[in-house]
Amino acid sequence: MTGGPLAGIRILDLTAVVVGPMATQTLADYGAEVIKVETPGGDILRDLNGRSITPAMSSKFLHLNRNKRSIVLDLKQAIGREALLRLAARADIFLWNFRPSAMNRLKLTYEDVRVVNPRIIYCGMFGFGRGGRYREKAAYDTIIQGGSGVAALHHRVTGEPRYVPIVIADRSVGAIAVQMLLLALINRQRTGEGAEIEVPMFENMAKFVLEEHMYLKTFDPPLGGTGDTRVLERGNRPIPTKDGFICITANTNAQAFALFDAIGRPELKADPRFGSVTARFANVTEFYAMRNESLRQKTTAEWLAIFDRTGIPAMPYHTLDSLMEDPHLHDVGFFEKVNHPTEGKIVNMTLPNRCSFGSRRDFLPAPKLGQHSVEILREIGYDDPAIAEMIESAATIDGRLGRRGLAG
Repeated sequence: MTGGPLAGIRILDLTAVVVGPMATQTLADYGAEVIKVETPGGDILRDLNGRSITPAMSSKFLHLNRNKRSIVLDLKQAIGREALLRLAARADIFLWNFRPSAMNRLKLTYEDVRVVNPRIIYCGMFGFGRGGRYREKAAYDTIIQGGSGVAALHHRVTGEPRYVPIVIADRSVGAIAVQMLLLALINRQRTGEGAEIEVPMFENMAKFVLEEHMYLKTFDPPLGGTGDTRVLERGNRPIPTKDGFICITANTNAQAFALFDAIGRPELKADPRFGSVTARFANVTEFYAMRNESLRQKTTAEWLAIFDRTGIPAMPYHTLDSLMEDPHLHDVGFFEKVNHPTEGKIVNMTLPNRCSFGSRRDFLPAPKLGQHSVEILREIGYDDPAIAEMIESAATIDGRLGRRGLAG
């Protein structure tokens, strides 16, 4: 469990599903030691993503929980809460994603945890900021997509409200949490002080959407309505070619003029509707319609060759399956096959970012539920009789053999 710029940072991870596990895996991938604290029932994501080789090891769980150790603690029992506080005393970061009232009931608020560790960085990830009327609402990705206007963007374009078919709210807010945690670590290094952090999903996604689409209501009084017309234009989509689709963008004058030459319409450079960035924005419907119709005349491969040669940004339109065959991803070693102790050989994604001080750590496969319970409890001073008592009371489980009972 060594390697990476965050080596030596200990994280107590009380999160589940996507938003929290994505944040902690990012930190784990760069060297942090992450202890995943699960309820006796386990993270629901273990079962929420289809079939697996063994029970409770779904593909999405594997992709979001590598480089972590799993301990099961029933925090509703005093003995489970006591063990958690022992872990918190040794941790740098304490991360959770329940509703705030749950942490109050468990007596695991920031004030409770900082008693055992004044330097702790205590971070709550939840649906809605605690100062507002939604503070006790439950939240999942779709709830936040709908509430923050993401689904309405599809409605504006197609007439039908739809969620983005990727958990974009969870993943976006997970990345924001990583930023906040790293900022808190830097602040602690400078001041010696711990911190309490709140990362609400709704407010962060509202900001994410409105930075793009507050548009003319940015001004007071408003100069018009909401919604970036260029981004929301129906023609802003993968473009049909003679044999498939292609994705292009021509924003600058140089790119647009090269496009006019490529499609055999050089006279459009002098057309007042298309001769400048401002003009193309004002006439975006006509611009996209003309562009899209022109690209039907050649195959995707022919257009890609032309656009690569003339400096027009373009990419093939990938399906999920063709993306996994993309030659560039294989050039950079994006995929790697690794052996998992229970799931056999799995396809893993390597870290796409590189840094001169090194980013990789030793690979640790996603754990079985409670796989490291006994190991971790021993590390914080519990002897085998005490651990056996916790197992007997169901405050923990020994997941090494996939059943309750001390395996040795």
